Amino acid sequence: MSKQVRIGLIGASWYADGMHLPSLTSHPQANVVAICARRREPAEALAQKYGVAQVYTDHQAMFDSANLDAVVIAAPDDQHFALTMAALDAGLHVICEKELALTAEQAWQMAERAEQAGVKNMTFFTFRWLPHTLALAELLRSGYVGRIYHCHISYVAGMGRDGAYKWRFDGERSNGILGDLGSHLIDLARWYCGDFRRVSANLGAFVERPGAPANDSAMLLLEAQSGAQVHVHASAVAHVGKEGLQQRISIYGDEGTLEADFFFGNFSGSGEMQAIRGVRHDQRQFEALPIPDHIWGEVDHADPMGVFTKQPAGDRYFIDAILADQPVTPSFRDGAAVQSVIDAALESHRTGRWVAV
Repeated sequence: MSKQVRIGLIGASWYADGMHLPSLTSHPQANVVAICARRREPAEALAQKYGVAQVYTDHQAMFDSANLDAVVIAAPDDQHFALTMAALDAGLHVICEKELALTAEQAWQMAERAEQAGVKNMTFFTFRWLPHTLALAELLRSGYVGRIYHCHISYVAGMGRDGAYKWRFDGERSNGILGDLGSHLIDLARWYCGDFRRVSANLGAFVERPGAPANDSAMLLLEAQSGAQVHVHASAVAHVGKEGLQQRISIYGDEGTLEADFFFGNFSGSGEMQAIRGVRHDQRQFEALPIPDHIWGEVDHADPMGVFTKQPAGDRYFIDAILADQPVTPSFRDGAAVQSVIDAALESHRTGRWVAV
């Protein structure tokens, strides 16, 4: 029989159910053998749904007795550092959800420990594998816009408008929407434009809610080392109707401009939409730019999230990297680079100044 990678999952949230478990169980050489969560009931429900034999409420017990090769950490942000360091001490390959940690110091420790351990490590930045972002990356590499002058990325939604307690908006457990949606955008901007020199940030907390307040809107101005100007906006208090989540990317350069839209309401394949437009320096009209077939593969164009169960994307890509002993991107080092921007943005908002990254 072909080699099987034995995996443990930490976390029993809707995202573990909607993203990680479908992706892992779709890979013929991935074997999810254990689920761990602080509360046994949701872990047992997921284990029954996906045919997972072992359930734990203590991660160390799982590391000690489940005979794992790898672990996926899909727990709240304030648990990432301790869980990851324990997994690395156990010699496991590790996927950790974004944001990687609560501070850059923690994130860089995670990256350095993973490299010392010689294990595969990945920060789960979902948008690295979506068809529209991959197509944009290919167009940029082809020179479509030439030297990048400006990049605008926004990702807004309304899941924080009701004021209910959510750990993502608890300042003692997370960095708010800056760490949640904002980390995705910072990673995309860094992927497209390169590393950053400095940041100026304004963070808003518009909706009153229980717990220590964290930002529910974040606006960042970033200066790339290339000189490109980057604007990032993430919000959890924007009403966008049936679109659910609304992402827009615009990239302007000396040779042309690219624009992309992406909307989706859930992971069921209904309501998704994406479009890419471009105009070269010698053209007057934008033209629609189709996403190439080699990016789609067998994925239904109406269900771009299908890449995670049919393509080497996300968890499936990580399993392939373990089996083939290949490097992984985005790694913990990429996650730590994003965390350094988040730290600088928090300091910028506090001081009202540009802060070096």
